[in-house]
Amino acid sequence: MFFEFVYPLVRYFTPLNVFQYVTFRAAYAALTTLLFCYLLGPSIIEGLRTLKVGQSIRDDGPQTHLKKGGTPTMGGVMILLSIALSTLLWQDMGNVKIWLCLGSLLAFGAIGYVDDYLKVTRRNSNGLPGWIKFGAQIAVALGVALILYYSGEEGISYLYIPFFKNPIVDMGPLWIPFAVLLMVGESNAVNLTDGLDGLATGLLLSVFVTLAILTYLSGRADYSAYLGIPHIAGAGELTVFCLAAVGACVGFLWFNAHPAEVFMGDVGSLSLGGIIATISLIIKKEILILVIGGVFVLEAASVILQVLSYKLWKRRIFKMAPLHHHFELSGWVETKVVIRFWILGGLFAIIALSTLKIQ
Repeated sequence: MFFEFVYPLVRYFTPLNVFQYVTFRAAYAALTTLLFCYLLGPSIIEGLRTLKVGQSIRDDGPQTHLKKGGTPTMGGVMILLSIALSTLLWQDMGNVKIWLCLGSLLAFGAIGYVDDYLKVTRRNSNGLPGWIKFGAQIAVALGVALILYYSGEEGISYLYIPFFKNPIVDMGPLWIPFAVLLMVGESNAVNLTDGLDGLATGLLLSVFVTLAILTYLSGRADYSAYLGIPHIAGAGELTVFCLAAVGACVGFLWFNAHPAEVFMGDVGSLSLGGIIATISLIIKKEILILVIGGVFVLEAASVILQVLSYKLWKRRIFKMAPLHHHFELSGWVETKVVIRFWILGGLFAIIALSTLKIQ
């Protein structure tokens, strides 16, 4: 909104022409969310503490986590509010893709908010019943998928594989359930990863930085043609959205770093996981996002394998799932697990970006 008000004034004051550049607005979108979290974070955390919105800790988890009981949760509200504010200030709101991303972020966030609210009011880790939570995620994901599929975007149902320049297949209507599966899966994968101080937040940083680069390249006809990737009209504007998320994660990490003063909660993890998948669908990086967010995939896979192994053979593959708990119970201190997973997340991001020219 601020952008749409200020930019037309360029005819009277030429320096305002800088507002037309995505890179300029993306930088200030990141700064806006960062300052929002940093300046208002203490007040938000104190408000959560006053409302006794404390985290419930699993009894069967690592014993070192028991001391975290009562730490304010639902801190993801801070992230969502800052991104929404930054979007209204710095985005071109005439871009339909921005409204879709903002709607996806808030819709997944609403599911997480209700889940968190039930947990804190009941004073245990039982939030929404699994089938309701899962059903709500499917409903939101289906809405996003249908909007994208019937948007008229050329090649929206094409499936691209890293290292291949051309789409390997036009999925047609089957792209819709595929998109739903990706959004729900990514949303829950980030949620499963959010179990240690700063772990998910730091990993999300590398993912959003990578997506910012990809959205900028995809939105430029010249760069996308040179790299042999699909040109997505209007995708460059998503760079502003991605860097707003980067600033929000940095600001939140200030309070979420070990020992955490606040936890993200489902309101943050479900929404950020959902928006990562939404952006990847828009810019046709549905498969590549699995590489970019490789740690999230490993965390989710560890849970799936653990459950299947126990149900089929009554044996556990890991000492505890998700994967980060396995390493904790193997003797790694929490900060070592977090930093090593961050390093792994950075390596996955580098690998993903390297595929742009290897095709």
